[in-house]
Amino acid sequence: MHFTLADLVTDITQNGAESGASLVELEISETEKPDPARPGGGREFRFTVRDNGKGMDPDELKRAQDPFVTDGIKHPHRKVGLGVPFLIQTAEASGGGWKMDSVKGKGTEVCAWFDLTNVDTPPVGDLPGLFRTVILFKGPEEMVIRRSGNLEGRKVCYEVRKSELADVLGDLEDTQSLVLLDQYLRSLEEPDEE
Repeated sequence: MHFTLADLVTDITQNGAESGASLVELEISETEKPDPARPGGGREFRFTVRDNGKGMDPDELKRAQDPFVTDGIKHPHRKVGLGVPFLIQTAEASGGGWKMDSVKGKGTEVCAWFDLTNVDTPPVGDLPGLFRTVILFKGPEEMVIRRSGNLEGRKVCYEVRKSELADVLGDLEDTQSLVLLDQYLRSLEEPDEE
């Protein structure tokens, strides 16, 4: 069960990391959008996960959206694969949407957006914690995170690369490196001074 949008993003990013990709890119934006139906406008959370992994042909792409199909590799005892179907259900139930494109041998891109003012939208969750988790995923040589937001007067805009963090911190799984990584990622989420 996914309790936050960050949980959904983690799951989809993990799929990219496990796809044999050497590069996984995660983009997250939060924005206020004009909405004539709502006083004060609307608010949107949008994410895109892009990888250069094994990709899927059209039939595999369709099966990935079916909750009653799984390749049995990631979880050998499960008969269902719910990550993408939960994403689709949550996006549609929250007044958002999704799209998924893939090319066999080239990679996959998953994008979803959510109306943050919709009562059915889960809370965003701990984004710095999400970023720390995905940076530590095994597999891809490079993980790039791009974050932007302009929400309720809070502006954020930054890019983080796993390779650059490793150059500065050394072994990212070392306890001291993890503490510094967490502090750094949390500091990036602090609003810019105007």
